[in-house]
Amino acid sequence: MRLASFNVNSARKRAPHLRAFLQSAQPDLVFLQELKCKTEEFPAGEFTDLGYTSHAVGQHGGRNGVAVLGRIPFAVVLDRLPGEPEDEQARYVEIAAAGARLAGIYLPNGNSGGAEGYAYKLRWMERLRLLARERLDSFTPFAILGDFNVCPTELDLAPRALPPTDALVRPETRAAFRALEHLGLTDALRALHPAERLYTYWDYGPAFEANRGLRIDHALLSPELAERLGRVWVDTAPRSQEQPSDHTPLLVEIDTGRV
Repeated sequence: MRLASFNVNSARKRAPHLRAFLQSAQPDLVFLQELKCKTEEFPAGEFTDLGYTSHAVGQHGGRNGVAVLGRIPFAVVLDRLPGEPEDEQARYVEIAAAGARLAGIYLPNGNSGGAEGYAYKLRWMERLRLLARERLDSFTPFAILGDFNVCPTELDLAPRALPPTDALVRPETRAAFRALEHLGLTDALRALHPAERLYTYWDYGPAFEANRGLRIDHALLSPELAERLGRVWVDTAPRSQEQPSDHTPLLVEIDTGRV
């Protein structure tokens, strides 16, 4: 099973980029972030001729939003992260597919909204940890893919790319990410590429050409999936196209025949 995560930074604007990616990479399931549209505005029809069905969780006001595209059967389990009923931001979708539970997330950035904006990020991460603990305690094959807005270590950002006060690298943020790993989740890319500087995001301007990037898009795997991990890579081709997203896809291959 080939999984992918892609922050498209506007689903409607990047529909051609996404089509090209689906045709070239042929993932079985793709988790999208930052749709920037309402649910009913998601361009699902752009991908049906390629064999993909979709489920979108949009948000009024043109912010946030997550979706999943699949060319294999999947059933939607959740379209909201439990733990804070008043939270209306569209940042979570979870499906059942190929004998596993797979979650797509768009974790809050934490740099806007002052102290409350950062507190929301940390609360969201704790809610995610509690849900992941439930899945792992039940020995459910489980994965979380998406834009985590976290650089877990200094290896995950170009030197001096961010100040130490940035919400993506603050000690509390990194500790919350490690708390997910301490549950037993494996950072798929680091499992196979422990020492490489591989980035998934570059700001607009000269950052991509200078490779001044960040690794903030991740795939965390439960033990049942981690032991069947075959390959992980970053596809930089979409980022090199004209008018691209500032992110590029992360891809993971898992042998589901043994799950």
